[in-house]
Amino acid sequence: MTQDENKAVVSRFVEEFWSQGNIAAADELMTADATIVLPGRGQVSKESFKAFAVTLRSAFPDWYSTQEELIAEDDRVGERWTGRGTHRGEFLGVPPTGRQVTVPGFVFYRLTSGKIVEFRGLFDGLSMLHQLGAIPPPEQAEA
Repeated sequence: MTQDENKAVVSRFVEEFWSQGNIAAADELMTADATIVLPGRGQVSKESFKAFAVTLRSAFPDWYSTQEELIAEDDRVGERWTGRGTHRGEFLGVPPTGRQVTVPGFVFYRLTSGKIVEFRGLFDGLSMLHQLGAIPPPEQAEA
């Protein structure tokens, strides 16, 4: 597959899986044995990955991911994204606040034959917790 075709698969995955909450997109666009690495959890199964997405969508039902940059080289695609959503359900033990969050992150993908075989993502969880009021911002924490 070309770099542009790989970028198109990643864009479709982000739109369908993260922004629309279509969990079945993971089964369609990822291999059954894809390597999936999440922040603070390490390598997880595809089922755990989908469960995380359901938890996120339950807490932030309007979650939307905007691709800020998408760069491809050979079989790899790097994505810098910003996620946005309104906190309507419990997330990481934090009860709903009604607050809107804006969270940056990035993912490195590897693709083979039009499918994602590797997903390595990070997001700014501390920023999210600050925005939810669950922990004080850094300037208050130092005082």
